Amino acid sequence: MSASETLTSLIKSSPYLARMSVNLLYMYLTLGSRVRKTRRAFEKQLVLAGMSENDARRLSACFEELKNSIANVLKQGIARSYQRR
Repeated sequence: MSASETLTSLIKSSPYLARMSVNLLYMYLTLGSRVRKTRRAFEKQLVLAGMSENDARRLSACFEELKNSIANVLKQGIARSYQRR
């Protein structure tokens, strides 16, 4: 592949890469609020079903752990990409 072909394909793909980057940033920034909202709704449903609030909080902690795991995977992927350079 020649240099001009590489440059042309990079220019053609730049709008898609920019859109994907903006979408990933938006998802990362809103992840915390979405997890809090989901966790509260889950706890509310458990309490309405007759479970104690402490037990409901303990069960809903998995949402927070999952969010932290996802964030760590994203951070590690970004860190690895910078280390390869």
